[in-house]
Amino acid sequence: MKTITIQHTVIEVSVEGTYITVEKDRTKNKSSHRFLPLVVAFEELLLQLKEQQERDRYQYKNSYCTDYLDYIYLDKLGHRIKPGYITQHFPLVLERHKLRQIRYHDLRHSCASLLLANGVSMKKIQDWLGHSDFSTTANIYAHLDVSTKITSAHAMSERLQL
Repeated sequence: MKTITIQHTVIEVSVEGTYITVEKDRTKNKSSHRFLPLVVAFEELLLQLKEQQERDRYQYKNSYCTDYLDYIYLDKLGHRIKPGYITQHFPLVLERHKLRQIRYHDLRHSCASLLLANGVSMKKIQDWLGHSDFSTTANIYAHLDVSTKITSAHAMSERLQL
């Protein structure tokens, strides 16, 4: 199975009132550095992005910046897209597609909810989300775990009545 590794971060920080981009070959904490299965749909998306970068590099030739070839999200001229771009533009994507407004970070909660609803253990969800402490995951998603237990109890009850 193919995997994707989370091991490098790019963040924007304010230094004396000026925002600068900082790149690190480490994550926020040890559990944030993780290996995840590479889902086919994501692999296809990543390959499409890479192909677009190659087309842009060919089209813009010497004007294309080659400093960031190992990065995923680049503009047409090969410059890294600012770390906050996706979060800032997420509300516009939701509006354009007539979807309910949520925070970009809420997608993590949706992911965890779907995993839990499909029988993935809380420990595996902790690993997937990169929480350093199991209690963080359990505290945030405990209400979902209760609903899963209720569903399981109903299923067991139905089987016992057969």
